[in-house]
Parts: sequence; structure tokens; C-alpha cells
Amino acid sequence: MHSCNFFVFKVKRNFLALIFLAFTACLLIFSGSNLPAIKSGLQLWATSVVPSLFPFFVATELLMHTNIINIFGRLLNNYMRPLFNISGEGAFAFIMGIISGYPVGAKIASKFRENNICTKAECERLLSFTNNSGPLFIIGTVGILMYQNTGIGILLFITHLLGCLSVGFIFRFWKRNKNDSIGKDKKVIMKKSSYNYILNYVPDKKTATFSNLGEIMAESITNSISTILLIGGFVVLFSSIISILKASGILNVLCMAISPILNFLHIDSSFASGLLTGILEITNGIQIISSIACKKISINLIITAFLLGFGGISVFLQVFSITAKTDLSIKPYIYGKILHGIFAAFYTFIFIQVFPFFNLDL
Repeated sequence: MHSCNFFVFKVKRNFLALIFLAFTACLLIFSGSNLPAIKSGLQLWATSVVPSLFPFFVATELLMHTNIINIFGRLLNNYMRPLFNISGEGAFAFIMGIISGYPVGAKIASKFRENNICTKAECERLLSFTNNSGPLFIIGTVGILMYQNTGIGILLFITHLLGCLSVGFIFRFWKRNKNDSIGKDKKVIMKKSSYNYILNYVPDKKTATFSNLGEIMAESITNSISTILLIGGFVVLFSSIISILKASGILNVLCMAISPILNFLHIDSSFASGLLTGILEITNGIQIISSIACKKISINLIITAFLLGFGGISVFLQVFSITAKTDLSIKPYIYGKILHGIFAAFYTFIFIQVFPFFNLDL
């Protein structure tokens, strides 16, 4: 009995080592199918991720060196506080998260915490709903390229945005009654105005001027390159993992396991592979879902809406790598993305039922 307990303890202690060892072995065993998958992942990153995200990363880094966040704070505090229980400065993360796509919202929320712009609770609320798929990806890549229909892209973007707002409103109650400090050695000074309380802060970053513009641009580009390379690594890694799961037959077993659930929901089991792939990595999953021929295309769209809101484990790990440098909890992000996927799928179903021009079922 003691030897059995000792064995279980050893397995638990070395679980990650065993997983990594198995992954390394699979890379060798399934190298024939793995290499094309890795090349495909690299191509996806180079042709889609870098052009759409890198400029936004640089832009947000540059904006963090200006007083634009203060301006957002003063203009939008009256709206952000009652809706999301976040100071007006959070509107910057919200807007850039909508425009830019994954993982800009999480990066800005983490930067806010690092620079003591928002409290820990506020930054965790921001994490729950500001890290979203961007319009360029939803309308351009998903709508036009995958579904060959701009209207579908617009529908998915609208429901994605509504899901985001719904999650933000729910998470306004996150840690609502807990006292929160903005930093270990810094205090938040709240000054009462005639309308609201404005959050004053002293950011750690230099303010951009013409004299230090070159230095700030170089720093912004360096930080953005680091982030874009990190994303590229995750895209390639998960392309490899998905390839191994397919080649080993594990993905087929998992598809068979969830088929009864899909059948209960009146969803054809052919969607199982795309759904599981999308839960791992969003782009590959949506590509599979969009290519499934189905008379009720509304099923394709509802599942796509869920995956766009959920983001996938690949994005989860990207966000976790960003927030790990701060004291922010990843829990609100995980809960928020699950809710976002559910809300987006529900709103897509409602829109298809209410507005006939969105119903493309044969």
C-alpha cells in the first residue's frame, strides 16, 4: 500500500516531466505529419498574425507613453464606472481590445497593473472582457475568407461585441467588496469632482516628447517584437499538438466521446473535430467548422461564435504568459472567456431567428 502511494506521489510530482517527454517522443514518431503542420503554423503566423497585430502592438506601446489614458479616464469615467465598475482609464483597454484582437486587451490590462494605473481588482475585471477577437480577423479572415460572406462576418462581430459587453457587466461584481491597493509602495489619491471620482496616477513610463521619440519608438518596437514572437511560438506549438492528436488517433477518440453530447443538442457529430480543434487553437478550429457542408449553416455560425468568444487554450496560455509578470489572477479571464463564448453563441442564435437576412439555412 505504501509503495502504491509512493508511486502515485512520484507520478504527480513528475507529471509535467512525463507530459513533456511524451510530447518530445511524439515529435519524433509523427515527424512525417508534424513538419507540414509546423510549416502551416508558421505561414499562418507570418501571413495573418504579424500583419494584423504587430502594428497595433506598436501603436498601443506608443500610446502608453502619452496622456491619452488620462483623457479617456476623464471623458469616460461616468460610463465605465456604472457599467463595469472600472475607472475611466479602463476604456482605453476596452477600445483597443475590440479594435486590435487577441491578446492586446490582456497586454494593456497587465501594463495598467505594472504602471499602477488601475487597482488589481479593476485590472482583473478588464481581463475578463477586454481581450477579444478583432474586427479584421472576424470580418476579414472568418467572414470573407472562410465563409465567403461579409454579412456573416458582420453578424459574428456584432454578437462577439454584445457577448463582450455582457461579460463586462457581470464581472462588475468581481471582488466588489474587497479593499484593493494599487501598489505596494504607492497610494491611489481620489479627488472628488462635481460629477465623479477621478483616479490620479503617476505612470512609471517616460512621457513621449520630440527629444526622446527615437528611444520610445525603439522600446515600443522591441516590446512588440517580443510579444509577436511569443504568439508565433504558441501558434506553431499548437499546430504541432493538433497534428499529433490527429495522427495518433486521440482526436478521433475525443470526437467519439463528445458525439453523444452533440447529438443531444441536435448538432451533427461531424462538427466534433472542428469544435475540439478550436478549443485548442481558434484559427484552425474555425477553418474546419466553416468548411463543413451543412444545410443548417446556422449551426456552423453558432459554433464559430462560441469559438471566437472562447478564444482557445492557445490564447489562454498567451494571456497567462503576459499576466504572469504581474499579481493578477488568471481566473477572471478563464471564467470570462467561457461566458463570452456562451453569450456570443446565444446572441448569434437570436439574431438568426429574429432577422431573416442573417438566416442562410437551406
